[in-house]
Amino acid sequence: MSKPFDMALFLSGVLTGSKATQQRHLWQARVMQAAIQQRWQRDNPWTWHLKHVRWFLTQHLKDHSDATRYYYRLTALLVWKRLGNGRQLLISRSNSGG
Repeated sequence: MSKPFDMALFLSGVLTGSKATQQRHLWQARVMQAAIQQRWQRDNPWTWHLKHVRWFLTQHLKDHSDATRYYYRLTALLVWKRLGNGRQLLISRSNSGG
């Protein structure tokens, strides 16, 4: 049996800010991980594709406040940065308008 993926270790190189901010990012990254695992059986960010992150931000969080979605986008950007992917690929269009 394999060990569960360690999100704290994964993000350790990109986490900055206060201890509270770092803890929020870790907690939110684990929420993202659990949701993507449940939907697509992808248990760690190394197996995620852009569609998984976009689904989380647009569909999984669709009933949450703008502020909540904003903070999850910041966490998603940290994950994307850690993976070495371009920042501009992750930022989705605003849900307002067409």
